[in-house]
Amino acid sequence: MTELPELPELRTVRRRYVTVCALLWLPSGLGLASMVLLFGERGMSLAAIAGLFAAQSLTVAALELPTGGLSDVLGRRSVLAMAGALNVAACVLVGLGTTAWVLTVGLVLMGVARALASGTAEAWYVDTVQERSGPDAELRTGLARGGSATSAALAAGMLLGGALPWLLGLGPDPGARLSEATSGAVLPLSVPLLLGAAVRVVLVCYVLAVLREPPRPPATLRSVLRGVPVTVLDGLRLGGRDALVRRVLLTAAAVGSALAAIELLIPGRTVELTGAPGSGAMVYAALACAGFVCNGLGSHLAPFAARVAGSGERAVLVCLGAGAGGMLLLGVTATTTHPLVTALAVVGFCLLYLGIGAASPNQNALLHRRVTSAGRATALSVQSLALQLVGALTGLVVGALRPGPLPWLLTGAVLLSGALLWLRRVEARSAPDTTLTPGSRAGVS
Repeated sequence: MTELPELPELRTVRRRYVTVCALLWLPSGLGLASMVLLFGERGMSLAAIAGLFAAQSLTVAALELPTGGLSDVLGRRSVLAMAGALNVAACVLVGLGTTAWVLTVGLVLMGVARALASGTAEAWYVDTVQERSGPDAELRTGLARGGSATSAALAAGMLLGGALPWLLGLGPDPGARLSEATSGAVLPLSVPLLLGAAVRVVLVCYVLAVLREPPRPPATLRSVLRGVPVTVLDGLRLGGRDALVRRVLLTAAAVGSALAAIELLIPGRTVELTGAPGSGAMVYAALACAGFVCNGLGSHLAPFAARVAGSGERAVLVCLGAGAGGMLLLGVTATTTHPLVTALAVVGFCLLYLGIGAASPNQNALLHRRVTSAGRATALSVQSLALQLVGALTGLVVGALRPGPLPWLLTGAVLLSGALLWLRRVEARSAPDTTLTPGSRAGVS
């Protein structure tokens, strides 16, 4: 068969994609373990912390489409490198910042970087595979492995990011001496973010060294200024007229709502359980690690889930329904720390991440059948925009509600609604009138 000589090359492409996913998300895991607690140590209230994360999410939402269009016009490699460089500066500002405005600038830069990186690595992988194997190339396995690598990196980052502040408080308490030597600029909870900045430097070097792209028209300032708006408009039109793409976007919004509740409420629950911020960070890191392991396991099992369910669409329905069940368990266990109840909450937490992990590669494989390279990053940016925007709004709502079952049950109901969208089947094949074609970039070159 003619495909056999291409197999080693495709394995190399897949390995590079998996490596980029790991380097891209390891620093995020490092920061997630300590960021909420770090802001608390800086004197921020829960409402203020929600406002800071909303600033980041709204920045991502505002820039998702322009940066997706920029990736489609300028190229994946350069945009990924820019994202890594901005994240280096953002991690330093958030790790060292002691005032609200510095922290806000850091989170806004994180938002810009996340918008630039959103979907760019995945678009590079799909472009490269389809260039070598044609538009009908099998994508689900590579996407699933990328999702597993992302989850593994987040899990490792969460463990390391949670362990570092705890370790710095042991023995002769080097963390206290570090804080004193830097006049409070570097707290033990700051160290994971500063380590994340170093990992971002490695990411930039790796992207510039090994990522190679299929040929595209040379980009000039004029072509970028003309091409980005055209590509963005094509992406928005695709979401408006294609039923399957519309389901993917609404599902992303529902997942964003659930994740916003997790990220904002779980750290406080772990501190209540342990009674101290340092130990709370460690427990949160361990719990989040378990969640990301479940997410990675779900991604790995996505092809199996599609075979068992009978189709990718049914797999999304079942998996997101399971995730909604996990949110329900978190809601009914929100008012007590009894060991048995806490165990049920952990089960719910892991079930949520398992369901989301298994659903994502299946729905993205369907999405990539609807778009071509000319608008692939834009389509992924529209998807991420839905997740980020609804996540930011959910964070503001959850931050204003009293702690207890209500925030969990509300966001669980939103996730269940996203699952129910997949009850009816939509034809998943690519169609000319619903696909972004190279002609969409007319006038770009």
